[in-house]
Amino acid sequence: MPLTDLSAEELTTYRPDLPAPRDFDAFWERTLAEARSRGGAVEAERVTGRHLLRTVEVDDVRFPGWNGEPVAAWLVRPRGAEGPLPVVVTYLGYTCGRGLPTDHLLFSAAGYAQLVVDSRGQGHDTPDRDAGGGTQWAGGFMTRGVDSPDGYYYRRLMTDCVRAVDAVAQLPGLDPERIVVAGGSQGGGLTIAVAGLAGDRVAAAMPDVPFLCHFRRAAEIAGDGPYPELAEYLRWHSRHRVEPTFTTLSYFDGVHFAQRATAPALFSVALMDPVCPPSTVYAAFNHYAGADKTMTVWPFGDHGGGYGSNAAVQLDWLHAHGLSPRS
Repeated sequence: MPLTDLSAEELTTYRPDLPAPRDFDAFWERTLAEARSRGGAVEAERVTGRHLLRTVEVDDVRFPGWNGEPVAAWLVRPRGAEGPLPVVVTYLGYTCGRGLPTDHLLFSAAGYAQLVVDSRGQGHDTPDRDAGGGTQWAGGFMTRGVDSPDGYYYRRLMTDCVRAVDAVAQLPGLDPERIVVAGGSQGGGLTIAVAGLAGDRVAAAMPDVPFLCHFRRAAEIAGDGPYPELAEYLRWHSRHRVEPTFTTLSYFDGVHFAQRATAPALFSVALMDPVCPPSTVYAAFNHYAGADKTMTVWPFGDHGGGYGSNAAVQLDWLHAHGLSPRS
């Protein structure tokens, strides 16, 4: 995959002027207040025995998300570990659900608890009950409800992701002072959103090759993945929908969440990524408000970033920031 974006030197200083909507903060304060007002308990069922796992414990979790609707998650942690444990709240890539607990064993192997959050409508366990409303193009999620910020799909999903952080305090054995949010691609964009919305309740953020950043540039230059859904939609609705669409998207842009995030952050970027162009990642990184931020660069990486090498980078970084499990 060839280089198709700015040079490495240009990327390090790429900081586009992207003003947030005037009511951005009010919009999200109202959104989260409405979700929390719905109440609902966090429920967890121990299901380790179903998966024949001997070194971890697995709980099948349901917590209240958007509109109080139950969101599924796996809680995976080392068997016999004495808490409270630091917890890595993990968000998932586009079209991915939480899968099976056997898909998520890395952090428990390193001594962490991990809460793996299902993506509404994308997996099998958390339906998107508002899916029928608003515009949807070509069966994807990028334009679902894009007619307005209130009805846009990512309003619901991002709310779920913040509510996952809320849920940590109700799960025994977890340390609410050591919550790390993490994810790749869509999960990376959601990580930035939660870091911006949950404030100091997030101890650290690890967004990898993040999606959902600098929407207009991404729609213009991304050659693969979900962003072309926007380009195709606007190709057929270019007369009336271009500016209203990007107005809606501005309420969900990782650049604006990054401007409000202060937790230590470990980003990653792949310079040959056709799905999340490097300039869109750097747009969020260079606007990130936290002083403690690091970018891991994979010069020849595609959308897989550093693949298996990235795990060691993350564990080393967490250790250096005092977030390793206590012995």
